[in-house]
Amino acid sequence: MDSSEFLSFLESRQTVRDYAPDEEVTGEETDFIIRAATTAPSAGNREAWDVVVVRAEDQREALAEAAFDQAHIRNAPVVFVVCANYVRSMSRYGDRGILYALEDATIACTYMMLAAHALRLHACWTGAFEEENVREVLNVPPHIRPVALLAVGRGEVPAARTDRMPVGEHVHRETW
Repeated sequence: MDSSEFLSFLESRQTVRDYAPDEEVTGEETDFIIRAATTAPSAGNREAWDVVVVRAEDQREALAEAAFDQAHIRNAPVVFVVCANYVRSMSRYGDRGILYALEDATIACTYMMLAAHALRLHACWTGAFEEENVREVLNVPPHIRPVALLAVGRGEVPAARTDRMPVGEHVHRETW
């Protein structure tokens, strides 16, 4: 893949919230998505992230409620709950490890989202949720922080693309 193909791949990814109700995400696809996350860079190679794979309808329903009743969480055949593992990172970096664990989890989630795209699956990264409710639903230990709910399935790509800011509005050279 050359650089233009790579950029086209990235540009073709879109957030999808409407999933086909009868189309599952296979175990092989789920394993591929998780395997992709294990290739993500991490601070000190600590891989300070964990993921809870949620397929059960009642669990997805509870997660949707925790996510302010966002229907795509309920309707996706699988939701990956990506979490920061503070202890794994803090054991080497002390308090700074909290930030590193959050970074590790978000990078891993990004790789998972792109892996889903490579499989021609659709995904929606959700960060709006009641953290304590997600903890309770999934029995998450205190040293683990849910960071993102990644809904994955086969769906309908929106007809219109979301406008993006021009690159120049993000970039500063040498100083701000």
